[in-house]
Amino acid sequence: MAAVHQKKKIEARPRNWFAPVALVLLRKEPSHGYKLMERLDEFGFEQTNLGTMYRTLRHMEEEGLCKSEWKTPEGGPARRIYSVTDAGEEYLAAWAEGCKRYRDVMDSFFRAYTSVL
Repeated sequence: MAAVHQKKKIEARPRNWFAPVALVLLRKEPSHGYKLMERLDEFGFEQTNLGTMYRTLRHMEEEGLCKSEWKTPEGGPARRIYSVTDAGEEYLAAWAEGCKRYRDVMDSFFRAYTSVL
């Protein structure tokens, strides 16, 4: 009996992508978690689980990559506003350097891939 081949959806996004993306967004504009979640669409995150995002933010805060403080806007509920720390800036710089190296490897892959088409 012949094997049936089904196409699988392959996720090509790098692992652990959320933390650096969140830091880039927070670097641009400190914000509360829900607003941050809405902005993740810019980077292709679809239907991010709010609980997972808040756990990750807490972990990032424990690691010293971001910090938070409670702010109460006029006429609104108190919100925890997250921002990037100096350690978060260093993490981003190292991540960006790693991404540049990864991009070079990916460029080589795509050159090789397209040359055999």
